[in-house]
Amino acid sequence: MKGKAAIDCTLYLVTDRELFPRIRIAEAVVQAILGGVTMVQLREKNVSSRDFYTVAMEIKEITDRYNVPLIINDRLDIALAIDAAGLHVGQDDLPARVARKQLSGTGKILGVSAATVAEALQAQVDGADYIGAGSVFTTDTKKDVRPLSLELLKKIKQAVTIPVVAIGGINENNAGLLQGTGIDGIAVVAAILGKKDARKAAEEVKKIVTFIH
Repeated sequence: MKGKAAIDCTLYLVTDRELFPRIRIAEAVVQAILGGVTMVQLREKNVSSRDFYTVAMEIKEITDRYNVPLIINDRLDIALAIDAAGLHVGQDDLPARVARKQLSGTGKILGVSAATVAEALQAQVDGADYIGAGSVFTTDTKKDVRPLSLELLKKIKQAVTIPVVAIGGINENNAGLLQGTGIDGIAVVAAILGKKDARKAAEEVKKIVTFIH
């Protein structure tokens, strides 16, 4: 049994090549990590399994080099195939309890999206290692998101004993509003990938989130 990767979710980068098709994802991930990103989630919704695998292997080489956990979104098969640090599932993806069973004995991290206290508590029971809570702000990076008030975010954090990462439209201009919620970190997409200088963008957001918690 492998030891589980440490979970430092202070600044969690979620990739989205569909939203930012012109970026060189590998280069952007390197710069983001140099800027302070502590976890990376690879999200590839509309590509073939082969393409997902190829990109995942490329990104894993980078995250391994910098000792940053790589989390695969949704695809258990890809996570296992490349020996990623973990898997993240949403409420409409593979059930968390099933994912946890499949990951049993691997030491891999399991993250679960939640927008209610009940969902967060169930995720914890099902074996989640952290909660991705959102969407806390309006976002263009994901469709059909459920809004999550800051008060509810705070309640989710108080209800569970595992780390809670806020996600959804968070950037350098609104991250400070999360102060007082008790969250363990923030997940961002456009706040880093949408900037010309990913390293500088990560550094700026990292300063804010470090102050928050």
